[in-house]
Amino acid sequence: MSLTIQIEPRTLHFKFPAGTSRGVYHERRIWLLHLSDSTRPAFHGIGECAPLFDLSPDYDEAYEARLREVCREVERTGRIDFESLRKFPSILFGLETAFFQAEAKGAYALFDTPFSKGKVGLPINGLIWMGNREEMRRRLTEKIRQNFRCIKIKIGAIDFNDELELLARVRAYYNTECITLRVDANGAFSAEDALEKLQALVPYNLHSIEQPIRAGQWAEMARLCRESPVPIALDEELIGVYSLADKVALLETIRPAYLVLKPTLHGGFQGCEEWIGLASERGIGWWITSALESNVGLNAIAQWTAYQLQRSVKSSQTMFQGLGTGQLFTDNIPVSHLQMRGDELWFIP
Repeated sequence: MSLTIQIEPRTLHFKFPAGTSRGVYHERRIWLLHLSDSTRPAFHGIGECAPLFDLSPDYDEAYEARLREVCREVERTGRIDFESLRKFPSILFGLETAFFQAEAKGAYALFDTPFSKGKVGLPINGLIWMGNREEMRRRLTEKIRQNFRCIKIKIGAIDFNDELELLARVRAYYNTECITLRVDANGAFSAEDALEKLQALVPYNLHSIEQPIRAGQWAEMARLCRESPVPIALDEELIGVYSLADKVALLETIRPAYLVLKPTLHGGFQGCEEWIGLASERGIGWWITSALESNVGLNAIAQWTAYQLQRSVKSSQTMFQGLGTGQLFTDNIPVSHLQMRGDELWFIP
């Protein structure tokens, strides 16, 4: 085996300012990994390293230099050392993606599933990004017109009463059988007022709320999970929790209702499989979400998601996934195999 990994930096541009309670994204820096083997002509794959500058635990000014160093080591050994890369999830994700495609001889169908054969689609939630009240109203109307059965609204950056009004607009016409509602606070609530705000969300029959308070407050989050009338899903809380022992400690302490898993942030595919196994043992639900990757990363996540759902218990199979971010960029990398049909993501072989 004689591996070569070429690194290609790219900058993607959003179609609109993508706002969260943590800030607004205008462009997206990624690194594509082109993996090949001179002794095996059919062995080639593309991976994507897409750290989020204010969120990923492995992103800093030395990121590209570190990435090059890791790739040289993989070239030398011919394998990915998962244990040494636990603290570098976006790099791990890029390498895993490249190897998956190379093992598939360059194909974009990475696993043998009904999804990869074009027989079923993956139901996804329609995401309402932050904006002013009128922008969010318009985006909400668009998602309803597109017949999304699950809508996720990012909250925490504008007036809370305006956000409640958005939820009320949905529930005035659509009950839970028609539209499932999720909200994502990205840690915007304070530990002191979180429970009061969670109580205010009760009339809108939410499926769940993601990360109501900022990560790292295990005792406060555990209390909220016990007392909240709205099921709580952890997202940012999982970032930087690397070892199996620490993952067990987090789940045993906080006991959330759900995990929202992002391979780029939460340990690559192998790290997320650890989270899925531990969650399943404890009766904790989960779904999988992309983290603003290009179509290269999105395809890999969608393929892997379909594989995980094929292996999972029925309760996780019915979850709406968060894989709709491929339509956000003006200059996305074309992967024509992905196609939206209504509120489902399909792979066209």
